[in-house]
Amino acid sequence: MEEVLDVYHRPYAASNPFVCVDETSKQQVKETRDPLPAYPGEPERYDYEYERNGVSNLFMMFAPLEGLRHVKVTDQRTKVDWAYCMKDLATVHFPHADKITVVMDNLNTHGPASLYEAFAPEEAHALLTRFDFHYTPKHGSWLNMAEIELSVLQRQCLDRRIPDQETLRHAVEAWETRRNTQAAQVHWRFTTSEARIKLKRLYPSINN
Repeated sequence: MEEVLDVYHRPYAASNPFVCVDETSKQQVKETRDPLPAYPGEPERYDYEYERNGVSNLFMMFAPLEGLRHVKVTDQRTKVDWAYCMKDLATVHFPHADKITVVMDNLNTHGPASLYEAFAPEEAHALLTRFDFHYTPKHGSWLNMAEIELSVLQRQCLDRRIPDQETLRHAVEAWETRRNTQAAQVHWRFTTSEARIKLKRLYPSINN
């Protein structure tokens, strides 16, 4: 926990940005009946029945100090999918950074071995040298700022029926563009000293 909090309180450095990564899923559903249009005093109404149309995964990559986020929509969230997200960070979003610090949870897909499953050893090793991975503790996913951004995405974009992955992708891209244009940031105030007081129960007891 303190390791992640230390990352959050580093000063900005273009050569060593930090990025929070998390993922969620969205079930796509088709309407079985046309919704009733809105009219004065009544919102648009949808039938309670719907047709399931698959599930997509969404990777959130959020750079808090830059106020930048990118959401990648994929069919799955395998080790290879995660590895390609890391490649995007290194080659597309931060190609000039010397080192990219990544904060994420401790899923078995989130690790160096995944890069070697996706790429040839030479490329995997070259990518790995670009990263500095930091993991949130078990039951401590709330420490990941990307989880906050996913919550905003859910409220502002995903809290409705979306029929297919193409529609989902366009909706997410529009949300991402708007948030990035606003340079919306998360102002993190929870510090290591506060953690040692408020979360004292999580620290081991030392008997002198």
